[in-house]
This record gives sequence, C-alpha cells and structure tokens, in this order.
Amino acid sequence: MTNQILLACIYLAVFLFLQRALTHWVRKLAQMKQVSVTRTSLVTRFISYVMFFITLSLMAVSLGLGYQDVSLFVSSAFAVMGVALVAQWSILSNLTAGVLIFFVFPYRIGERIKVVDKDEDISGIIVEIALFHVLIHRDNGDMVTYPNNLMLQKAVLKLADQTPLAQRQAQSDSKKRFDPE
Repeated sequence: MTNQILLACIYLAVFLFLQRALTHWVRKLAQMKQVSVTRTSLVTRFISYVMFFITLSLMAVSLGLGYQDVSLFVSSAFAVMGVALVAQWSILSNLTAGVLIFFVFPYRIGERIKVVDKDEDISGIIVEIALFHVLIHRDNGDMVTYPNNLMLQKAVLKLADQTPLAQRQAQSDSKKRFDPE
C-alpha cells in the first residue's frame, strides 16, 4: 500500500512539474507571438485539464483500481464526449483550430488580412483572436466574426498596413498626441 501511495505522489509531482513547465513555455510563446492573456489562459487551462485527466487515470491504476476498471471508465467517458462533440462537430473543430491557431497562426492582432472567399470580400484588421473565432474589423466599420476552422481551411492574405480605416486611426491617434488640450 505504501508503494502505491508513493507512486501516486510521484505521478502527482510529475504532473505539477510538467504543468508548470508547459504553462511557462506557452506563456513565453504567447509573449513572443503577442497573444492576449485571455487566450493564453484558455490554452494553458485546456492543456492542464488533459494532463490532469491522464494523471488521474494513471493514479487510479497505480492505487489498485484495476486497469480494466479504469480503462472502462475512461473509454466510457470518451464515448460520451465523442457522441456529444460529434453532434456539435463545429464546436470541436473550432476548438481544435483555436489551439492550432495559437501555436502556428502567422498573423497577429492589428494586422490587415483578406480571407479568400468567392462569396464575399472578407478583409480588414484583426481585432481579436479567440478560442472559437477571429474578429475582423472591415474598412466600412462592420465587424466580422469568422470561425477558426474556416480560417485554417481558406487562404488568408496579409495586406498592406495602410488602409482607409488604418489611416483614419493613425490620424486620430496623431491628433490625440499633438492636441494641446
């Protein structure tokens, strides 16, 4: 029994060490890519939950619950989650795309992009990159909420920085800086 408790403590210590190391790595990557704090915390929380679920399963096996009992519980939980997420496949695909965008998306907030779409011109400045969508502010003032899974499926072009909207914002910023008020 003491060996099992010792093994469970080792699993817990490894979990805590890996969680802190991965959290530090994700935050460092987020600072390098200039990602918002909210988005960074969502990704680190998601990674922590997955790691905790794996650690809990390993601890249950090491405490003597039996591999078959734990695997039955884990497979049942995955089956229920799978059925629920297949019913809402767009949520799962947007969540997965959101995590992928966090690590590999080449565009940042404030950059001007154009999503190549035959039906509509979707171009503007990226305002926010969330876990499920990207907010794009168009030149005419409209705000477009574009799903992350479509952002990965379609071609995205980085456009020149100076647009009518960007020029207006730059002019208003310069007026604010140089106003004697």
